[in-house]
Amino acid sequence: MAMAGLYRRVLPCPPAIDFASSEGKQLFFEAIQGGTMEGFYRLISFFQTQSEPAYCGLASLSMVLNALAIDPGRKWKGPWRWFDESMLDCCEPLEKVKEKGISFGKLVCLAHCGGAKVEAFRTNQSTINDFRKHVIRCAASDDCHVISSYHRAAFEQTGTGHFSPIGGYHAGKDMALILDVARFKYPPHWVPLTLLWEAMDSVDEATGQCRGFMLISRPHREPGLLYTLSCKHESWVGIAKYLMDDVPKLVKSEDIKDIEKILFAIFMSLPSNFGVFIKWVAEVRRSEDGNKSLSQEEKGRLAVKEGVLKQVQESGLFKHVVAFLSSVNLCCRNMLAVGHQSDLPDIAASVCCQGAEILTRKLSSSEGFYCRETCVKSLKTNGDKPVTLVSGTVVDGRSEQGVDVLVPSSQIGDCGCGPSNCIGMYPARNDILTVLILALPTDTWNGIKDEKLSQYIHSLVSTKNLPTLLQEEVLHLRRQLRLLKRCQENKVILGEANGGLKCLYQGAKGVFRN
Repeated sequence: MAMAGLYRRVLPCPPAIDFASSEGKQLFFEAIQGGTMEGFYRLISFFQTQSEPAYCGLASLSMVLNALAIDPGRKWKGPWRWFDESMLDCCEPLEKVKEKGISFGKLVCLAHCGGAKVEAFRTNQSTINDFRKHVIRCAASDDCHVISSYHRAAFEQTGTGHFSPIGGYHAGKDMALILDVARFKYPPHWVPLTLLWEAMDSVDEATGQCRGFMLISRPHREPGLLYTLSCKHESWVGIAKYLMDDVPKLVKSEDIKDIEKILFAIFMSLPSNFGVFIKWVAEVRRSEDGNKSLSQEEKGRLAVKEGVLKQVQESGLFKHVVAFLSSVNLCCRNMLAVGHQSDLPDIAASVCCQGAEILTRKLSSSEGFYCRETCVKSLKTNGDKPVTLVSGTVVDGRSEQGVDVLVPSSQIGDCGCGPSNCIGMYPARNDILTVLILALPTDTWNGIKDEKLSQYIHSLVSTKNLPTLLQEEVLHLRRQLRLLKRCQENKVILGEANGGLKCLYQGAKGVFRN
């Protein structure tokens, strides 16, 4: 009896050579001898089959992130933190990827979002010789991997655009090993590198741009200790444009005579929904994971966050922001409060709901979560410094989930479940607005006509004048903003980007970016 569906495809040979064939094995052996299969072992240890027909990009990326031993900071299943396709949703909704796949630029965004360092090149931004050098470099090490975006037609294969990691290189034959993540269709196979370049040097009809390749490696340091920029909400395009294009024009005005006028010009034109763009990082965990004590890892992360927060609040710019917000009328303050509640339980209720979605892995659920109650208290064990803990009971209509939010703060009294006025200095509006200005490119201020004011604002925002933790935080946010600007222009970041858009949900005992 005939059965519906397809069982694999016959790999067209030539131009490809099946990895498991006699010739493929000989190429593998010779490539090992040549030292260009070092990256293969890490990749093959985490080789996976894409779980949906259009998930080739997500499968390739999760495979590479796991091979690089990058901690996603959030749970996959049970107690295990592990990259899975279902967790790569911060730049494009999974339902949309499932239906249409993902573009080259969005996969670059996801790689940044996952915490990797990414160097991405379209074929019109590189050459075949450069591509060959990058493939050889990554094939000869286990700390860098290449994901290729290509059109299958060049290999006489069925289908169109596809993503897969490159698992190795044979110098004598000038061939690359493609670890095809559509393993239900084609096995891993060797292809001539010149033909692979031809397959990449094609235009993606969905975007009108060339395909290409990306080099993915571990970042030199963990980005985003307390703040992050989010591209999850579609309004990020307008906000990024305002910060990068409009603010430099605003500060060129002849009326800009002092720092207060600068703040007025920026804040009064700031898009009202900027709260969805810059976020602070909170620690979120299930209540049943144990809310009586903190792990050493949690204590360490909170201590660093508190250090960043303290340095923000001790900066010269912060004092100006506080003074400005105190001087403007109530109407203006309300405008700037949109999207950034200063009431900790309100913030925590929102974080708890989003945290419950992640912890229960219901990212695409149509059922809404709501926080039935929150309890703000001080947690102090074994003589440690008190920690602000907000416990929430999140309901999704059928079940309940207890969620804890660990908040970076100063020492507070034990006020139990009650008002928020005894909570310490958690990240709030003053801090967010200060960091937002610090994150602007340094050339933002070049148009200020008053020379003394120009020198003064440059001294306030210069990273050279900031303490180490805050300096790293600001540099991270500037890289993020630059990446978003390039994404807005449909360009791809080249070269220097390092750990750009860290995922919105980084922790899961864990860190959760609200």
